[in-house]
Amino acid sequence: MSDSLQSIRGMNDILPSQTPRWQAVEAIARRIFEAYGYEEIRMPLLENTALFSRAIGEVTDIVEKEMYTFLDRNGDSLTLRPEGTAGCVRAGLSHGLLHNQTPRLWYSGAMFRHERPQKGRYRQFHQIGAEAFGMVGPDIDAEMILLSARLLKALGIGAVRLQLNSLGTQAARTAFREVLADYFRQHESVLDEDSRRRLDSNPLRILDSKHPVVQDLIAAAPVLPDHLDEESREHFGRLCELLTVAGIEFTLNPRLVRGLDYYSRTVFEWTTDRLGAQDAVCSGGRYDGLVEMLGGRPTPAVGWALGMERVVALMEDAGVAAPDTAPHVFFVAAGEEAGAQSVRIAEYLRNRLPGLRLLLNCGGGSLKSQMKRADRSGASVALILGDHECNESTLALKALREDVAQEAVKQDSIVDALLARFGEALL
Repeated sequence: MSDSLQSIRGMNDILPSQTPRWQAVEAIARRIFEAYGYEEIRMPLLENTALFSRAIGEVTDIVEKEMYTFLDRNGDSLTLRPEGTAGCVRAGLSHGLLHNQTPRLWYSGAMFRHERPQKGRYRQFHQIGAEAFGMVGPDIDAEMILLSARLLKALGIGAVRLQLNSLGTQAARTAFREVLADYFRQHESVLDEDSRRRLDSNPLRILDSKHPVVQDLIAAAPVLPDHLDEESREHFGRLCELLTVAGIEFTLNPRLVRGLDYYSRTVFEWTTDRLGAQDAVCSGGRYDGLVEMLGGRPTPAVGWALGMERVVALMEDAGVAAPDTAPHVFFVAAGEEAGAQSVRIAEYLRNRLPGLRLLLNCGGGSLKSQMKRADRSGASVALILGDHECNESTLALKALREDVAQEAVKQDSIVDALLARFGEALL
């Protein structure tokens, strides 16, 4: 119907057939974060707009074009979070987590950007992110990259490559911006509109241009590694050594600058050629000046974020099997007395076997119709309770995926019968 309500463009429903894979990603991520000593933090979806305009940069595409910003009833400007780092820093400052401490934090959840929807890029998208504060050396940079590598490997994603660069200190980056601006001014007549607008405000953003003519200019432009300060050069060299010793392969990419203004020194991306134009799977780097920019004391920091939609798509592309969430048991109850007894027995089984996935027939129906539901449910076996079974204190156990005879099991032995069939996974 033309007047039926639909989801907003670029904001997708994740259906029950899809959620097991998402849950698997979340469970694996949680396990790996815990193994590295990272603690979960949960931030609001809404923040004051000023947080993002100050943190991300007012002349970035995110702030200029993509944020969902509105005035609330009090006239305050609020924004749906377009990324997680700024909110994590704000929360750390608000609750004193960053003062004389070195927290390692992680989070997951929805982010929002008003972009043109395409494969791997949506207006509501989901990220898993990690942030570490108060550690200045390249060892924490290496840990962050190793953590992300372990997570991607655990998810079964093999078609990814690590790109690495250093942006240097803020002073070195500012000096390089002038060099880059001078270069592009010599070719201003062929720059596209966006690049001309960024020429004075933020020439580094020109390096992100996808305009064919501008890309030719970018290929011949000065590169940041040639203008690094000595301290950043040493930091980056040591990071490369640590990754090499740990067996992590990487490619140096002097054009990698990232799309957020708060980055400094190390930046990295895990990329793929399996998702078309959206090649970044996991991205991050250092942002040593952001905490101070948002009102805190100077605090070194590093982090990354992983796109869950892209990871799920890569898992499907790699043939990684989704977790089996089908019921172990479908409970069929034929008759009024059996219906009442089935509720009691089902709860007893759930109490004794916490790993058991048991789907109880509800809504009545004939034995034949209930058996059809049992088959459609994907359950391995059906437990059948009718008048005869009630009188005999038994249950009929019927295999739904094997050609074996139905058997009668005493009700006080059904736990052992299910354990014999499905094993200790039920406990």
